[in-house]
Amino acid sequence: MIDIHCHILPGIDDGAKTVEDSLTMAGEAAKEGIHKIIATPHLNNQYDNRKESILAKVAELNQALKESNIDVTILPGQEPRIYGEILSDIEKGDIQTLNNSQYLFIEFPSNHVPRYTEKLLFDLQVKGLTPIIVHPERNSELIERPEVLYRLVEKGALTQVTASSLCGYFGKKIKAFSIQLVEANLTHFIASDAHNIINRSFKMEEALNLIDSKFGNDYVYLFQENAELLIAGRNVIKEMPVQIKKKKKFLLF
Repeated sequence: MIDIHCHILPGIDDGAKTVEDSLTMAGEAAKEGIHKIIATPHLNNQYDNRKESILAKVAELNQALKESNIDVTILPGQEPRIYGEILSDIEKGDIQTLNNSQYLFIEFPSNHVPRYTEKLLFDLQVKGLTPIIVHPERNSELIERPEVLYRLVEKGALTQVTASSLCGYFGKKIKAFSIQLVEANLTHFIASDAHNIINRSFKMEEALNLIDSKFGNDYVYLFQENAELLIAGRNVIKEMPVQIKKKKKFLLF
């Protein structure tokens, strides 16, 4: 199994603090059957993780895993918070795509979708990149206005839902919306977004078991296959997205 979103690199963001933490996380991942992990440290106002430093950290951690006989390989990635200058930073070589593919994570603020989002995601695609919106199920504007996400997906963006969201660890509302996203073909990847093994662990096995029980093995295969296709830099499987219908609220008199 491949996990395409994980904060396993030590000491550079709010994920693993030390190499020992990283090795512990990798051991936990291996228990779930995960043997390839894309390290996706934050790039935002708080954490300034650029491509060159990420590649160095990935090499160091892979060496430590080898020395510890842990059968997990770390691949390079990044989780940039959406910002207007990302295109110029791509030109500068500061942005790290997922395993050096055409796929690039884009994180939204938790409570809204910036007005320039549609234009920026279009511009990324013009550059030959495919944006993947991470954890849309935890964005309060998208929960209330799922048609916004539908438009972005319809225009070529992909999305990644967090395993813990599907399993209910972020609450019932986020779990319900995550399931709706799968039903509506509005997500293309399930990943852990793991930060540690205590309160932000992998939960990939649990999430895929839930998907199997609710939607069948074909969906499990789709998500696993898409992770394989992503790290190979190939086109992923996309089903036709459909609109999520918001339930009408009736006033009681």
